[in-house]
Amino acid sequence: MATIAFPPTDFLISVATLAQLPSDQGREIAFAGRSNAGKSTALNAITDNKKLARTSKTPGRTQLINFFKIDDQHRLVDLPGYGYAKVPTEIKARWEKTLIQYLSKRESLCGLILIMDIRHPFKDTDQLMLSWAADSKLPIHILLTKADKLSRHEANKTLHSIQHSLKQYPQTSVQLFSATHKLGLAPARQQLLNWLQLA
Repeated sequence: MATIAFPPTDFLISVATLAQLPSDQGREIAFAGRSNAGKSTALNAITDNKKLARTSKTPGRTQLINFFKIDDQHRLVDLPGYGYAKVPTEIKARWEKTLIQYLSKRESLCGLILIMDIRHPFKDTDQLMLSWAADSKLPIHILLTKADKLSRHEANKTLHSIQHSLKQYPQTSVQLFSATHKLGLAPARQQLLNWLQLA
């Protein structure tokens, strides 16, 4: 697939609570995933900006929602990584409540990019995220990251298995992705541009 450029994207704001969210207008896409699935790396690769989303040396500790601005009406949102065992139960519960409210009430949210390590897909927290998004009638596009860690045969086998499992979620699509090998960059960018109505 031909290379597709993504519009310049810059950091906008970090918020700790829903009350601090930017104005709920225009269109925005959220990125979600387990703390070690490569979410920030995928976001940086798609936007072609290695410094956009900062990766933490302590996964799961960042509990802020980070907003990135394309223009006044279009944003990308980096949600805190979930599923990390060392995060206190109290923080997990608070974040779960915040996440559900964000997914269900944010009018400008037009799609969810769900990041899964292709070697460890469909963890319990991933299933919860799928259910929450489905309940909110939110389209989901799954990136199976680190696809370069498997052979092409194994990667495609996993992809087909997950496609079969997703039949109960008709608003969900899935693709192979590798930030380091630039695998799947074009279709991922195209999906975002379509949702943002920038294509």
